[in-house]
Amino acid sequence: MLDNLKKYNVVLASNSPRRKELLQRLGIPFKVRTLFGIDESYPDTLRGEDIVRYISRNKANAYRSSMGPDELLITADTIVYLQGEVMGKPHDADDARRMLRALAGQVHQVITGVTIITANDMENFAVTSQVKFSDLSDDEINYYVDRYLPLDKAGAYGIQEWIGLVAVEELRGSYFNVVGLPIQRLYQALKRF
Repeated sequence: MLDNLKKYNVVLASNSPRRKELLQRLGIPFKVRTLFGIDESYPDTLRGEDIVRYISRNKANAYRSSMGPDELLITADTIVYLQGEVMGKPHDADDARRMLRALAGQVHQVITGVTIITANDMENFAVTSQVKFSDLSDDEINYYVDRYLPLDKAGAYGIQEWIGLVAVEELRGSYFNVVGLPIQRLYQALKRF
């Protein structure tokens, strides 16, 4: 599938092991390339999907000057969004605990922005999934933070880990979006390149 991509060298601009795994599952040959120091700030007037679309587009533009004419580059950015508050990656274990306490018993959105860019084209979109967490005790939060790696995940959790098994009561939308890449929507977009 996606034979139309054979004319490109596909590049995933991400260090995320989850994004790499999901893209591999599509059967697309790709390379990973990362730049450090990309500005991930955004205007404070942006909300929800506009935030991640803006950041993923800025990431793509940071790579533009180093792209070859036959490259197709994919960038992404994910946030957890709770009542207007953006939860990115926690700064430390205490910040992870704070985020998980805030998410406990609440419905939040996981929003991923994706940008696909070639020498002649760009597509930028966002996907939102709604996740309802059950109440969590401090013991459960501490267990997760102490035994897993929440510091590299938006909102301090990975749905595919222990916390997803015990806390996720309901999910509306793409599971894979919550993992870190809305792979079905990305597949549909890649068919047009």
